[in-house]
Amino acid sequence: MKDFDTDVLVVGAGPVGLTLAMDLASRGVRVTIVETRRYAEPPNVKCNHVAARSMETFRRLGVAQALRNAGLPADHPNDVVFRTSVCGTELTRIPIPCRRDRYSATGGPDTWWPTPEPPHRINQIFLEPLLLQHAASLAQVTLLNRTQCMSFEQGDGFVTATLRSLDTDAEQHITAGFLVGCDGGSSGVRKLMGAKLEGTAVIQRVQSTYIRAPQLKAMIPQPLAWSYYSVNPRRCGTMFAIDGHDTWLVHNHLNPNEPEFDSVDRDWSIKQILGVPQDFEYEVISKEDWVGRRLVADKFRDRNVFIAGDAAHLWVPYAGYGMNAGIADATNLAWVLAARVQGWGGEVILDAYEAERMPITMQVSNFAMEHAAKMIKARSAVPANIEAADTQGQQAREAIGREAYELNVQQFCCAGLNFGYFYTHSPILAADDEPAPAYSMGGFTESTVPGCRAPHFWLADGRSLYDAFGPGYTLLRFDAKADIASCATAAREQKVPLEVIDVQGSPSIPAAYRHRLVLCRTDQHVAWRGDALPNDALALLKLLTGRH
Repeated sequence: MKDFDTDVLVVGAGPVGLTLAMDLASRGVRVTIVETRRYAEPPNVKCNHVAARSMETFRRLGVAQALRNAGLPADHPNDVVFRTSVCGTELTRIPIPCRRDRYSATGGPDTWWPTPEPPHRINQIFLEPLLLQHAASLAQVTLLNRTQCMSFEQGDGFVTATLRSLDTDAEQHITAGFLVGCDGGSSGVRKLMGAKLEGTAVIQRVQSTYIRAPQLKAMIPQPLAWSYYSVNPRRCGTMFAIDGHDTWLVHNHLNPNEPEFDSVDRDWSIKQILGVPQDFEYEVISKEDWVGRRLVADKFRDRNVFIAGDAAHLWVPYAGYGMNAGIADATNLAWVLAARVQGWGGEVILDAYEAERMPITMQVSNFAMEHAAKMIKARSAVPANIEAADTQGQQAREAIGREAYELNVQQFCCAGLNFGYFYTHSPILAADDEPAPAYSMGGFTESTVPGCRAPHFWLADGRSLYDAFGPGYTLLRFDAKADIASCATAAREQKVPLEVIDVQGSPSIPAAYRHRLVLCRTDQHVAWRGDALPNDALALLKLLTGRH
């Protein structure tokens, strides 16, 4: 691939495209990113949450701490609170540690995360610039801003794209080994490769308004929160603290009988959600009307062209898993593309991306859709007396609070979506007879079944298990007497990156590690396990690297 202009052409410099580029560059792969916006042009105020699995990826890429240092003030509560309005009576609260206490807090519903990097609440307007800054500093990455990918043609093992400068109208052609569309819900790459979105076109409509209201913070009852759910008969909505001081993002959830955005008074709705007087003043920084959907592309790949993130799937952004699912796509795709570029991965390894990510995308999108349906039902059943200052009103508030907590704690403390999903029917996994355990949005069972996430633990020297993983495969040896010579030899012969970790003496090895040997991929998923290597270790390695 050294004759190409670049190894991988990434279309779109949002969080997904930047993560893919950073991951590829960390493996020595040359990447060119095409982006229609100007360099460092502020992104939309969208995603407010970076999941634990995403933070694990950013830890590996060297940007996790920079992200931890950004966003809300260090001591700002990350709680999710339900009230009759933002400034009204509290119904229930889901406690989530502030970033200062994220590693040390105990006792809450999400303080037990089995990971070196628990979740982080940060808006995309703070997240994306940090990712961009890091990507731009990498020698392997070339950024082409104010540039649009107009078309592409595929040859035998390469892609030639036609790019157009949005400033000069000049065209250029660039040849790459692979092209990946990370260009959002209206993806041009998806359309050019002939993929179609399928599913539910409309689940709910939302008016989103990004506001500056310096006086609001003092009006909100203490303690503060990161996310506020407003529940009253007039208007239900949500509000997120963006900078912890003056800026807020308000979502007004339209009811099923409100099919048109213009049929709902935006200003009146915001004030009902906030619970402020009609003369309350605020500045609208930006606004957007959007439709929640459940749409998944019918294919994620056409030969050497791929799509990831919103280009491949769109759903209601519950569980914080829209952008994070895209980052998971990028993590999955980066290492298999690198394997092909570097020559140790066979053609079949590329088939794994769609085979692994599409089923997970379907599952997660259904989780999100089911949760959205429950939330829509709950909003339409708010008791008329929920704000009444009497016994019946108090009872109504207590009932709604209990229901809201049980329904939403799994959304905001979604351990299952982070750690429970597993890959099956993949062409590069050595499956055995044990099925992977089922998972829900909130819960999961740790497992080393091939395709599952390798359960995390801390090594005897204090390092995270994942910090010791290599760029290809990592063989965990739980018994020093287990013979691994044939695997090491096969890896050298095939030029497959292989790390070996002897983990005897670690005090916190999860019970799920029942085998003497567990072979893990760089994306932290188990590829094979056993008490002894198979007689033909070379055949195993060829299977796992798509060269069988």
